[in-house]
Amino acid sequence: MSAVPVAIRVASPWRVALPAVLLLITAILLVYRDTGVVMVGLWMSSDTFAHAVLVPPISLWLIWRQRDRLAALTPRAQPWVLLPMALAATAWMLADLVVVNAVSQFALVAMVILAVPAVLGFEVALAILFPLLFLFFSVPFGEFMMPWMMDWTADFTVAALQLSGIPVYREGLQFIIPSGNWSVVEACSGIRYLIASFMVGTLFAYLNYRSMKRRVIFMLVSIAMPVLANWLRAYMIVMLGHLSGNTIAVGVDHLIYGWVFFGVVIMVMFLIGARWSEPDEDRTARPSGSSRPGQMAAARLSTPTAMATAAMLAALITALPHAAVSRLHGAETQGGSPRVVLPAQLSAGWASADTTALVWQPRFLNPSAQAQGSFSNGRGPAVGVYLAYYRGQGQERKLVGSQNALVTAEDRRWNLVDKGRHELTVDGRELSLRTAEVLGQPASAGSRRPHLAVWQIYWVDGRWVSGDATAKLLGALSRLRGRGDDGAVLVMHVDDDSKADAAAALATFTQANLGVLGRLLEQTRHDR
Repeated sequence: MSAVPVAIRVASPWRVALPAVLLLITAILLVYRDTGVVMVGLWMSSDTFAHAVLVPPISLWLIWRQRDRLAALTPRAQPWVLLPMALAATAWMLADLVVVNAVSQFALVAMVILAVPAVLGFEVALAILFPLLFLFFSVPFGEFMMPWMMDWTADFTVAALQLSGIPVYREGLQFIIPSGNWSVVEACSGIRYLIASFMVGTLFAYLNYRSMKRRVIFMLVSIAMPVLANWLRAYMIVMLGHLSGNTIAVGVDHLIYGWVFFGVVIMVMFLIGARWSEPDEDRTARPSGSSRPGQMAAARLSTPTAMATAAMLAALITALPHAAVSRLHGAETQGGSPRVVLPAQLSAGWASADTTALVWQPRFLNPSAQAQGSFSNGRGPAVGVYLAYYRGQGQERKLVGSQNALVTAEDRRWNLVDKGRHELTVDGRELSLRTAEVLGQPASAGSRRPHLAVWQIYWVDGRWVSGDATAKLLGALSRLRGRGDDGAVLVMHVDDDSKADAAAALATFTQANLGVLGRLLEQTRHDR
């Protein structure tokens, strides 16, 4: 007879708590729907993040598995969680100002997760902590590791081929063996294997182990295994092509072989991991005692009014930064399309030279304006100059982005073989410029190979900076100060076989003309 009143007491707080938290999450998703749409678009368009489609339903299923345990808990609002929610919303605002998708998407997911303890309390949040944190796998994240992973794959493949007795000549991500030419492209980086393996491995560890030590070890294995497997895959594909006279494992075949090999590796990893699986824990929560300190305060936090108030305040707090960004967008005057024209005469005797020698151009996507030219002072090699100007930055147009590159991995004509930095004093200021060495294919048999020394630097809000993060930060501060989001990238290069002569020419040109180019960009910003 006592079971019915107990069931009523258990269920009663949830009649208000559950709708309150669901309405709060719905409100957050509606306010930040643009960020959510970008996330879903990446799920659908990118093979690397296709697995993220499964994350929300898996998380809901994991929560459903805990329903008996949750029913025995009493939801209690935690108003102080509104502070981290406000911080997450602020992080979204700053990331949105400079179009850093990963940060804005992580911030959105964090707000959704924090909605649970804000309305339902920490006991409830801890009971479903893993399903909540699992939602972070829905963020399309990790492509920044692709250049490193491509380098590692090339390093391992070349070393393994040499150990196999096959002579190898390597330039950057391209290498030549007696049977043909090979290159490591983005699909060979293994990033998609790594992300998918880590997600599935984390889920496997949670479902099969109770010990935190075993879970962490298996998660680390799920990171290391796909990296090693991708290296072996790349080596075996080159060997198959070499031994078969390039009749197998070439073209789309090697991608198919790669996924088959990856599937076998993951299956073996799970079979081995299952040998140490542990029995399921008891998911039924024990009712808490009635003599707990702070019982009166806890009772006040578990009232329908407290939970509804917490939900409404959380919705308001998370919406304010979005409203501020929307107001800023409306207040900004983007003006017309900017126009950048390199002058025929620069300072210190540098003048426009023959542009027919300009055979190389970096890839910066969708600039608002761009200009390219060649300049000479008559005493050394000519300096090629490329300017890309950005205004009204967004998802399809941004100064700093992973799609912008000096040389793309798919480019067969140009090859990036080295990167570094160069410190230079310009107009009394110490500047750090990014450097690169780029080799080109000869225009015809027997002709000279282009050998480019490249320097790169950003211009943001009147300042020259080399770091991506610094450029993003200055862009955000510029917008917050009402100065717009205008920015530019300057890329200079010299084609000369002597690295010393090329560096000297670039240094002379930069010290003489960086100020002139800065004033040109400042004028472009004001000419709206």
